Amino acid sequence: MRYSERTGGGWWVVDASFEPATGDGPERPATAARDAEVRTAYEGLLQIRRLVNGPAGTAVPAPWELRQMPRAVALVLEAAGIVPSAVDERGRRTRTGYRVAPGPSGSATVEVTWPGPPGGGAAGAERERLTACAAALEPLGWGCLLYRGPRGRRFLEVEPPR
Repeated sequence: MRYSERTGGGWWVVDASFEPATGDGPERPATAARDAEVRTAYEGLLQIRRLVNGPAGTAVPAPWELRQMPRAVALVLEAAGIVPSAVDERGRRTRTGYRVAPGPSGSATVEVTWPGPPGGGAAGAERERLTACAAALEPLGWGCLLYRGPRGRRFLEVEPPR
């Protein structure tokens, strides 16, 4: 994750190795170290919002979140304790959970789906689980709309506040 901060001498960029889980990576074991990384990144997100958003504070996304919406949305979902999907080295789903991806080309949206391994029952749980994703995102200013897409599968369209 890259972010910039203003100092007395100008701007500087910080590189960190933390990446939120989007649901397209390998399964990560639940560890105290990962929990601490997620918590620190999420608290950083809220602090940046407080600093740059003025009176709106944490209720609306910061400008960097709007430029990197999939990353910001994934961070909120992971911090909320919602399990991300996972894939193996061949790209096959190995775990049911959220998947965050950019919306259609040219749109300022993110799509959250609830995929899982074949026969794993993801389709039966997606409405409830995507509703839980929306419940984590909406208090932080993200607009969420639940749609039914191709083959009847549901997805959550996430957009910035207007």
